[in-house]
Amino acid sequence: MSTLPPAPSTPSVPRGLSPQLWHGLVQALPVPSGKSLSILDCGGGSGSLAVPLAVMGAEVTVVDVSIDALGTLVRRATESGVSDRVTAVQGEAEGLHSLLAAQAFDVVLAHEVLEDVSDVTMALAEIVGVLRPGGVVSIVVANPVAAVIGRALAGDLVGALSLIRQSESAEWDVPALTRRCEAAGLHVDQIDGIGVFSDLVPGIELERPGAQVALAELDQVAGTRAPYRDIAARLHIIARRAGPAAGA
Repeated sequence: MSTLPPAPSTPSVPRGLSPQLWHGLVQALPVPSGKSLSILDCGGGSGSLAVPLAVMGAEVTVVDVSIDALGTLVRRATESGVSDRVTAVQGEAEGLHSLLAAQAFDVVLAHEVLEDVSDVTMALAEIVGVLRPGGVVSIVVANPVAAVIGRALAGDLVGALSLIRQSESAEWDVPALTRRCEAAGLHVDQIDGIGVFSDLVPGIELERPGAQVALAELDQVAGTRAPYRDIAARLHIIARRAGPAAGA
C-alpha cells in the first residue's frame, strides 16, 4: 500500500517555496486509504510542487500551457526517481475535462493560475468537475490589497490610488474568493495569508541577528488571523467539494 508518510517524515520545504504555503498544503492533504493520493496541479509548470509531492508518494498530473516548463518537470521527476508517478499534460485550466477524460482527483492545485485565465467561472467549474466528492482544492492568488500598500510605502502614491480604485471591484480579495468558491460548489475550510510582512520589512532590518527567524514566525502567526491575513502578498485558500472524504 502506498501512502503519504506521517508529518515528521514530510520532506523539508522545497527550494523556492514559501514555508507557510508548503506546510499549509501538506497539512490539508487527505490521508489516503489503500492507494496513493491522486493530485492534479494546474499550471504546475516545472514541478516545484509536483515533484516533492510525488516524492511523498502521490500520483501527480501536471497541466500547463508551456511545453518547455513541462520538459523541465519531466527532467526533475526523473532526477528525483519519481518519473513513474508524474504525468505531464499540455493544456489550459479551462479545458481540464477534455484533457483528462473521466479522471477524478483527490486534490487539485490552482496556484497563481486563476488570475491568468480568460474565464474564472469556467476554470473553477472545470476544477470542481475533475475533483472527487470530498476532494480538496488549494488555490493561491495575488492579493490586490497588498499591491496597494506596497505602492504607497514605496512612495508611488499615484499608483496606489489607481490600484485602490481598481480594487473596488477586485475579484481576489477574501470576500470575493469565498463567494467564487461557494458558487462553484466548494466549501471554504480556511484562507491564510502568505507573506504578510515579508515585503514590508526593510532589507537592512533583516540583517539583525535572529531577524529572519522572527519574520518567518511573525508571518506564520499573522497569516492565520484577520486583519493581518487580509494584507498578505498572497492568499491561500483550502476548500472542499461536498461528499465523503477524499482518499477514503
